[in-house]
Amino acid sequence: MLTETIISARGERSAVITQTGVELRTFVSEDCGAVGFSTGTATFAPGAHLPYHLHAFSEAITILEGQARVMVEGRGYLLKERDCIHLPAETVHQVENTDTNRQMIAHWAFASARPSRTLVDTNYPHQDRGYGTASKDDPEFITRYDQCAIYELAEDAFFTDFFAKRTGSEGICGGFGRFHPGASLPCHIHDFDESITIVRGAAVCFVQGRSYELRGYDTAFIPKGTPHRFMNRSASEMAMLWVYAGGEPDRILVDARFCSGKLKWHGTKLAKVYSV
Repeated sequence: MLTETIISARGERSAVITQTGVELRTFVSEDCGAVGFSTGTATFAPGAHLPYHLHAFSEAITILEGQARVMVEGRGYLLKERDCIHLPAETVHQVENTDTNRQMIAHWAFASARPSRTLVDTNYPHQDRGYGTASKDDPEFITRYDQCAIYELAEDAFFTDFFAKRTGSEGICGGFGRFHPGASLPCHIHDFDESITIVRGAAVCFVQGRSYELRGYDTAFIPKGTPHRFMNRSASEMAMLWVYAGGEPDRILVDARFCSGKLKWHGTKLAKVYSV
């Protein structure tokens, strides 16, 4: 049975530096037992870029720091912090840091537990879309954080969905969550694996009586059917980027004692008995 894995963003785990000045770091993948998805970050040096490439699966890119230009078959979009673009399988694209003075960091999520890229040597007529959005006939889907819906999932915990089956992704969904000081989600499980990356502040993660503190892009891998919860115990806002190996967000609330360790978890069948 798989258990949770806490991955430090400050370690040297699976870091690859490309010839174009991009450091690719893998957090969640088959290496920790993940099924059907993987996540990580790409740190772009000033002016660096990843040339045109494609994947055999869905990908979502979310900007964490700086600004990026994403070219999709010649269509160029500028993405600010917290903006997200989803690219269906086989969609040719490239990513570049438009700032020549500071680095850019992007979070990536693949609908495969084995991260891979295939370079494509091709040119497309350039179309400058700027801060616009894709047309209905384009395969890509763009979420502008300052324009998307925000919902209060729990008291003082505000969530936004970035990509999901309803927006064209296959096998993954994800979004952004902000927690005011003291805010927490109830103890819950999912019917799929989850990756949670802390992008601002500090979080405490509780998993079946075990607790972990995460900050600065630290990432937690929570296997399917594992009771867990996240809490902001700090005096400032905490924010996370979450990705599920499923098409749409879904949570099953269970008794808080499964997260604290006061009750022993024996599998997802207990969810029907102790759900709230």
